[in-house]
Amino acid sequence: MRTAVKWSKTFLTVLGTWVVLLLAVALPGLLPARWQYYIYSPASVGLWMIAMIVAPILVCWKLRHWIRTY
Repeated sequence: MRTAVKWSKTFLTVLGTWVVLLLAVALPGLLPARWQYYIYSPASVGLWMIAMIVAPILVCWKLRHWIRTY
């Protein structure tokens, strides 16, 4: 049971991080069209893709005490 709680907290942490990153890339779509090229440039999309992999690891490391508690 304890292992299931740890895995579920880890899953929720990763899912929450991905939701925040998806909102961060979707919300600038509400800006004027002339800004979208700079926000959705190839470099920023590449950094966002790297963040989708690296950010959940960093967030899980930061919240490791909460994940380990039962």
